[in-house]
Amino acid sequence: MNSRNTRKSIFLVVFAFLALHAPLLGQKLQLTRVVSKRVERTTDLPGEFYSFLSVQIHAKVPSYVEKVYVDRGSFVKQGELLIQLSAPEMMAQIGQAQAQLASAEAEESQAEAQLAAAESTFTRTQEASKTPGAIAENDLVQAKQQVAAAQALVRSRQRTIESLRGSLQAQQDLAAYLRVTAPFDAVISTRYVHPGALVGPGADVPLLQLDQISHLRLAVAVPEVDVSGLVKGAKVDFRVPAYPDRTFSGIVARPAYVLDTKTRTMPVELDVANPQRLLAPGMYPSVLWPVERSRASLLVPPTSIVTTTERVFVIRDNQGRAQWVDVRRGATVGNLVEVFGDLKPGDEIVERATDEIRDGAGLQAAYAHPKQQKGE
Repeated sequence: MNSRNTRKSIFLVVFAFLALHAPLLGQKLQLTRVVSKRVERTTDLPGEFYSFLSVQIHAKVPSYVEKVYVDRGSFVKQGELLIQLSAPEMMAQIGQAQAQLASAEAEESQAEAQLAAAESTFTRTQEASKTPGAIAENDLVQAKQQVAAAQALVRSRQRTIESLRGSLQAQQDLAAYLRVTAPFDAVISTRYVHPGALVGPGADVPLLQLDQISHLRLAVAVPEVDVSGLVKGAKVDFRVPAYPDRTFSGIVARPAYVLDTKTRTMPVELDVANPQRLLAPGMYPSVLWPVERSRASLLVPPTSIVTTTERVFVIRDNQGRAQWVDVRRGATVGNLVEVFGDLKPGDEIVERATDEIRDGAGLQAAYAHPKQQKGE
C-alpha cells in the first residue's frame, strides 16, 4: 500500500513538472544583444507660471483714499498715477512749516542788516582811531565786539533756517506719497480699496496689486535624474491646456543649482516672453524638458526584462548558462527600454525572458543562435 502511494506521488510530481515546463520543452528561444546608444529625449514635467514682477502697494502715510484711477484689468505704465490720497492734517503741518521758514528767513534778513550796520560802525571807528585822541580805545573794542555778536546771530539764524527747510522737505516728501504711482509697467490684478477708505501704516490695508505679465517666470522642478540636460540659456518648449494646438518656448535663466532634499528636484526658472498676453500667472504648463545622458545608455527589448515581487532582472547567457542580472528600468526609447545594471554592450540576453528559466540553468540545448540587432 505504501509503495503504491509512493509511486503515485512521484507520478504526480513528474506530471506537475511537465505541465509547468511544457511551454519551454521543444521551444528554442532566441537571444538578443544589449545595445549601447546615446539617449536624447524629452520628458514632460509640470511647471507653473509666475509674474515676472509682482507687488502689493500700500499707503506710506495715514490718509484717506480720495480717488482711484484704475481698476482690475487696467494696464498701466511706469510712473502713471493710480490713486490720489488725502491727508488734511499733513497739509496743515506743511503750511505751518512754510510759515515758520518764512519767519526765520525774515529774522535772518534782519540779523544780516544788523551785521552790516555793526561792520560799518566798526570801520568808521577804526579809521577815526588813526587820529590821536579822536576816540577812546574802548569804543573801538566795543565796535569790534558788536560785529562779532552780529555775525553769531546771523549764523544762528542760518542754522535755524536749514533745520526748518529740512523739516519742510521731509514733510513734502511724505506728501508726495499721497500720489500713488505705478513702479513698473503692469496690469492691475486686484483692487482692494475705494474712495473714502482709511489707509496707512496703522490700517495696513493694501491698495492695489500689480503684476508684470509682458514676460513671465516659468518655474519647473527638475528631477535629479534629468538635471544632466540643464544648460543655462537653452531654449525649452512647453504647452498649456488653454492652447493645446500650440507650442511655446522659454529660456533657462535661473537654475537653483541645489536640490530640494525633500523632493530630490532642482528648482529652475525660465524666462518666457508674453507680448500677446496669451499666457497668465497661475497656468500649469507641460514642459518638454530635454534629457541627455552624460554617457551612452544600455538598451534592451522590454520583453527581456522580468519583474517579480522580489526583483527586476534580465537573463544573460553566461557561457551557456542562465545568469540573472538585476537591473533598474529607465526611459523608453523607441521599441527598447533603457536599463541600469551590471551589463555591458554586446552582452547576450534572453529576448523573451521569464522567471521559469532558473538562474544557472543550461541554455545551449534550449536556445537558438543569437539574433543580431538591426544596424549591427
